Amino acid sequence: MTKIYNYAIDLDENTKEQFDACCNQDFVERAALMPDAHSGYVAPIGSVFLTKDYVVPSWVGYDIGCGMTAIKLNIDPKDIKKNSEKIYNKVMNIVPMGKGRYNHPKDISDKTRKDFRKLLEKFGEGPHDKDIYKFIKNKSLSHLGTLGSGNHFLEICTDRKESWIVVHSGSRGIGFKVAKKYMKKVSNKDKGYEATFPIKVNSKLGKEYLNVLDFGLEFALINRMEMIYKTISVLEEIFGEQKYEVWVNKNHNHAISKGKKWIHRKGATPAMKNERGVIPANMRDGSYLVEGKGNSEFLWSSSHGAGRSLSRTDAKKKISMNEFKDSMKGIVGTIDQGTLDEAPMAYKKISRVMAAQKNSVKVIKHLKPIINMKGSSFRKSEEKHH
Repeated sequence: MTKIYNYAIDLDENTKEQFDACCNQDFVERAALMPDAHSGYVAPIGSVFLTKDYVVPSWVGYDIGCGMTAIKLNIDPKDIKKNSEKIYNKVMNIVPMGKGRYNHPKDISDKTRKDFRKLLEKFGEGPHDKDIYKFIKNKSLSHLGTLGSGNHFLEICTDRKESWIVVHSGSRGIGFKVAKKYMKKVSNKDKGYEATFPIKVNSKLGKEYLNVLDFGLEFALINRMEMIYKTISVLEEIFGEQKYEVWVNKNHNHAISKGKKWIHRKGATPAMKNERGVIPANMRDGSYLVEGKGNSEFLWSSSHGAGRSLSRTDAKKKISMNEFKDSMKGIVGTIDQGTLDEAPMAYKKISRVMAAQKNSVKVIKHLKPIINMKGSSFRKSEEKHH
């Protein structure tokens, strides 16, 4: 019998149905729904599953390794504020943001290139699909140091005393390619493969998937760090040489081993005892730096954000540009028609979400944005920021 823990706020029927369908699988031993849970495809965003002998590619999802990085800077927040327009423009210019926007391989830093080569070598030594290997070898370098779209962001923020960089992004085209390939492989279907099809971990296909999954998870970590290096280079141009501290670099979309079991997190922040994490709210309300309490009833997890209260379609219908602009006053950001579905009002109240998981994480700091950068499907220079 599956042990189920449900901490979801404002749980809708669709999300509940998805979660119940996943919990009903006989290889699921325990399951938890985080406070920010909302419907995804197959498994809800904000769901955690502890499984035995099997992993499920569709429960990891298309954005393998999506997660958060927080970096502490040595710059006075007042100086960031004074230069916020300049920083915004320069970073937007060197970090590709949005769907289909990539780097030229020559623009990747030497450190990231070296990290990538090591990763590729390690992946190639394990069991792998030749087509996936070819794609990774030939195409994936240009995906490094790029942000993507939707709720992904690159932010410079403050707790009033310190300045921080916070990044939310994943493995970009790699995760998508891998997820699609293995969902098709395990289902033996060209259509209808987006469903719960498990892979036995010690099977040939299981070993192959776990090898490429590890690659994707590591790739996401170095992708975010490459964006950090680029942002630091802009700050150094303006303020001179910088010292900075990597406070955390953590994935919240993964399947990882826990003893002899497997823990799947689909949009859920790992929260083992004293484990650091970042929980973002929205474009206006910033991010919470947290430490895990190791609560087993939360399956050692917490929310990965505030969770959507309006779908992207509904947000575009119900929120006006004027409302969006008013809500973002005082923040230099990507505030336009192409990010309207990311307006703060499209998300649940972060205070309620944090209160619902006080037994899983403790708050260390609340960071508020000075600059918020996003990929936008609609970018006119005169409407780019405010």
